[in-house]
Amino acid sequence: MEGLKLELKEKIIEQLNLEDISIDEIGDNDPLFGDGLGLDSIDALELIVMLDKDYGIKLSDPKEGKKIFESIEVMATYIAKHRK
Repeated sequence: MEGLKLELKEKIIEQLNLEDISIDEIGDNDPLFGDGLGLDSIDALELIVMLDKDYGIKLSDPKEGKKIFESIEVMATYIAKHRK
């Protein structure tokens, strides 16, 4: 699971062009939206595309994404259960 969390941090930094943030600055339980990383709805769409492309997970309900993208920990747990 630690490897998946590290991979997610790398992918988020790369996918969302967060060059000024390092992997070490993203805590496993830090919020990804709002006061955490400060991601927005456009970033959420990018993450949905990443889940589909990299892990074979299709999200049809945006509200589901809101729960999944709460933190790296929550994302990693969801991916581990649902990846194809």
